[in-house]
Amino acid sequence: MSQPAPGDNAPEISLPRDGGETVTLAQYAGQKVVVYFYPRDDTPGCTKEAVGFTERASDFAAANTVVLGISKDTVAKHDKFRDKHNLSVVLLSDAEGDVCERYGVWGEKQMYGKTFMGIERATFLIDTEGRIAQVWPKVKVPGHVDAVLNAAQAL
Repeated sequence: MSQPAPGDNAPEISLPRDGGETVTLAQYAGQKVVVYFYPRDDTPGCTKEAVGFTERASDFAAANTVVLGISKDTVAKHDKFRDKHNLSVVLLSDAEGDVCERYGVWGEKQMYGKTFMGIERATFLIDTEGRIAQVWPKVKVPGHVDAVLNAAQAL
């Protein structure tokens, strides 16, 4: 499935978060939402990205923007990851991979000569009307949080 493009309605999200309650995209109506997909909790790149979004949380809040991180890790793993790194971003568990598929981030990856299925690191900025405003496919972590913040502030 292809990724939604700018102007498309954002696919609905309804997933359990760290701590256990269910989060939906609809509950953030009227706010901008950053949805970032990442492969796994507590790996170097994923940790750096989550810590980066946490460090800039007040700047995102000032820009009327909520940050949601999504991986296929369990809620229990998210809780450990959050506590270990003092994360404030909302971490959603897409254990079944439905949301990953709707956002087109589940696919074939290659690392160390092996091919496997996994989550491609990608970020979506959703506007206050629930439409995709900007997409960052195949994200490289360094500088990414600032680029997303700048786009959210400009929206």
